[in-house]
Amino acid sequence: MKFKIGIFDSGIGGFTILDSLLKTRSDVEVFYLADTKRVPYGNKDAKSIRSIAKEICNWFEDKNLDALLIACNTTNACALDILENNLGIPCFDLINSVSEIVTKKNIGVLATPATIRSCYYKKIIESKREKVKVFQQACPEFVSEIEKTNLNLNKLNYLSNLYLNPLLKENIEELILGCSHYPLIYNVLKNKIYPNIRIIDPSSALVNKFNNSFLIPKTNSYECIPYDNVRFFVTAKSEEFSKKVKYWLEINKEIMLVNLRSND
Repeated sequence: MKFKIGIFDSGIGGFTILDSLLKTRSDVEVFYLADTKRVPYGNKDAKSIRSIAKEICNWFEDKNLDALLIACNTTNACALDILENNLGIPCFDLINSVSEIVTKKNIGVLATPATIRSCYYKKIIESKREKVKVFQQACPEFVSEIEKTNLNLNKLNYLSNLYLNPLLKENIEELILGCSHYPLIYNVLKNKIYPNIRIIDPSSALVNKFNNSFLIPKTNSYECIPYDNVRFFVTAKSEEFSKKVKYWLEINKEIMLVNLRSND
């Protein structure tokens, strides 16, 4: 029996969740939806994001999913209630999942402007832990740069310094990568911070929570991640997305173009 799992993001950020999932189990069939027509979400207002969330629910409703893995922090922060209420299936989100594995007192969060405005990370973490301080930093240009077919490392290094320095001045002990795109540049970020600062990738926390709910007969690890049961859907630029799949996941897959019933 294979569990039918939905994963959605505005673009390639969900690859980090997909990777974490497939490293732990092969008994899943994945529908990966990327709203490439409107990437990035992080610079949009909450009303727009909530409207998009309803369209995402409409698209997934006939897929007979067993669970949804919310790979987009921005949608997680602004429209989690819409996803949970409309789909009627277990929804596993990044922000609540990662809030359970924070261990230190001074926490830094890198995220999109929309996620930072929502203060969701700050509210959830501070509600679960006493005497914790959460310092937030919006990163308006990261997603657009990471989504490029050819990464501009000079630009990414510049932006990393720009976004990290305010957090480093607060003597943070843990750094949450509060956008699923950011772990794709993990090494760039790692080289900019002190070795004692723990970098937290929320995708691992989300997948662990999912695996605790949908138990695995036995835990397996794979030298070669099985992508056979993954289908990719995009709302625009399917050829470009195919190149990104090949670059980041090292596979060739058919990319299907879909419409989320948008008036855009």
